[in-house]
Amino acid sequence: MGAALAVCLTFATTSYAKTTQRDIDEAKDEINDLKEQKEEAEDEAESITDRKAGLEAELGSLNGQLGAIVSSINELEIKIAAKEAEIETAAAALTAAEEQARQQYEDMKLRIQFMYENGMTSLWQTLFTAESFTDFLNRTEYIASINEYDRAKMEEYRQLAEEIAENKKKLEEDRGALVAMQEEKQARQKEVNSLIDRTKNSLAAAEDELARAWSDVDELDEKLREMIAYEKELEIRKAKEDAARLAAIREQEKEDTSGVVYVPQGSDEYLLGAIIQCESDGEPYAGKLAVGSVVINRVKSSYFPNTISGVIYQSGQFSPVASGRLAHRIEAGVNATCLQAAREVLGGNITTSCLYFRTNNGIIQGTVIGNHVFY
Repeated sequence: MGAALAVCLTFATTSYAKTTQRDIDEAKDEINDLKEQKEEAEDEAESITDRKAGLEAELGSLNGQLGAIVSSINELEIKIAAKEAEIETAAAALTAAEEQARQQYEDMKLRIQFMYENGMTSLWQTLFTAESFTDFLNRTEYIASINEYDRAKMEEYRQLAEEIAENKKKLEEDRGALVAMQEEKQARQKEVNSLIDRTKNSLAAAEDELARAWSDVDELDEKLREMIAYEKELEIRKAKEDAARLAAIREQEKEDTSGVVYVPQGSDEYLLGAIIQCESDGEPYAGKLAVGSVVINRVKSSYFPNTISGVIYQSGQFSPVASGRLAHRIEAGVNATCLQAAREVLGGNITTSCLYFRTNNGIIQGTVIGNHVFY
């Protein structure tokens, strides 16, 4: 009757404990989901931050380009104004030269006309009024020199007018090139202004997006803190449940399993190493050996499945199984330290006789190793 009562008590407390353990597993699973969501949100926020920094750098570069363009446009305006002043000066000089040439031409026409109309009379008058033949020659030579002077002046004024006209044409071409450059710069200025406006809009959108992203991170962080607090509460409840049935646990541990021999299967070392890493990664090596020892102790106990995989995957026992962390660890790989601990345990290095362990919250008395209590 006593044995039957103990079995019933064990069954009842185990069923109640499993219900609470399922809650813990679900809480851990949600915590892991929240952590992943938070990491994704942080990654997104960092990505937006990088994009925002790129936009700020682009905006700075565009502002620099705009400043250079405006400065260049101002310089071109000064050059164009100077060139227009030169053109005006050249135009005035050309007008003056053309007027001089015209006047010289008119004067020469009058002299030629006069000499043509009074040619012979002038010649006889020059001959008769001359004091000597030498004086006559001097007078005719003077008339010839006047004609030569007129022709030379006409040629001089003509060449000057051509030079001024050519210079004016060159100045106008230079001005045209400057105006073209100015128009090109103004078009580039308009383009850069458009790019600046677009970049500013993108930057403003990125800032809003970043604010929302960090708001999501804060919200997830708050949910995560709440869920961690809830998990701790569940752990405390579970610890109290185990404390309440500690007598039954002690009865389980009194079972003599010294004669039970377990022959490891080929996959046991890797699977055991994986659960050790999930449960005690970051714990001291002694804690890793103790976790592995609990698994082996359960395999040998008649209260639990008789294989490592059966013990590990037993419903409601190891939260990394329910949360999916064990499957992820198996796929991602087990570190060498945890594999070494699993190898030692399978080789007989059992460091504790306990069948249970929990996060140490001071409720259950047992052997404390790192952050775990074994009982």
